[in-house]
Amino acid sequence: MTPTYELAAFAADADADDVAEALRHNGAAVVHNVLDDDTIDRCAAELRPEFDARGELQNNDFNGYTTRRISSVLAYSPASAPLIAHPLVLGVADAILKPHCLAYRIGSATGIEIHPGEGNQVLHTDDSIYPLRVPGLEFQIGVMWALTDFTEENGATRLVLGSHKTDDYFSEHADPVHAVMPKGSVAFYMGSLWHGGGANRSDSPRMGLINTYALGWLRQEVNQYLAVPPEIAQQYDPVIRRLLGYTKHGDSLGHGHRPGGARVPHTPDDKSQTGLDLWVWDEG
Repeated sequence: MTPTYELAAFAADADADDVAEALRHNGAAVVHNVLDDDTIDRCAAELRPEFDARGELQNNDFNGYTTRRISSVLAYSPASAPLIAHPLVLGVADAILKPHCLAYRIGSATGIEIHPGEGNQVLHTDDSIYPLRVPGLEFQIGVMWALTDFTEENGATRLVLGSHKTDDYFSEHADPVHAVMPKGSVAFYMGSLWHGGGANRSDSPRMGLINTYALGWLRQEVNQYLAVPPEIAQQYDPVIRRLLGYTKHGDSLGHGHRPGGARVPHTPDDKSQTGLDLWVWDEG
């Protein structure tokens, strides 16, 4: 029997395990109205100057020419932290990724604003940055927050449900569904799912924040230590610092030493220490 797939939609009080199970089967899931307008608007307001100043620098055939993209949002948007470290998001990431790693990290955190006139983005998988596939193992998941309403007309993300279960190439002739959802909602999709931004046939931009979460033993898509260096990372709580990668994976992977460098002062006696492992904050 041919399996059937649907884009499961959940209410804000959904259990993370239920969302993860829908994600495993369909490749994607949507949870409606997770965050209030004030929280979303604060994040969007902090992204706005970066969109205006540098959003068109990444324009190309893949990203589009009327779409603005900005990377590494934690470097300039503290208001994005409640989205990136939301308990529901981390619960779903725990369920999908933790069976295959001791900890996961942010691969990328990117604002995307699709403007009127943009066409459909080419369908693709996000995990293609890793040059292998392991059956039954997902390298990463994508989490798209709607900072405005996502509609079929304004460029809601297109998702080819079930495509995470095959190695076949899904072309523009595939039959994707749109992740239609109101502002403050969130869409989850597997890193191996074929997807792409939608065409904006409306008269207003649609803005989203897409974060990827990858297995902790993989190289991060964006070098977070350069994008969000220690002097910025120290403003965030331990959860965000761990997601950025400022901790080891297990006993050895990711340790480092900066001779003479000062550790961020979060020691029990509140004194800076020198010559310690720069990358290992908040151990335990």
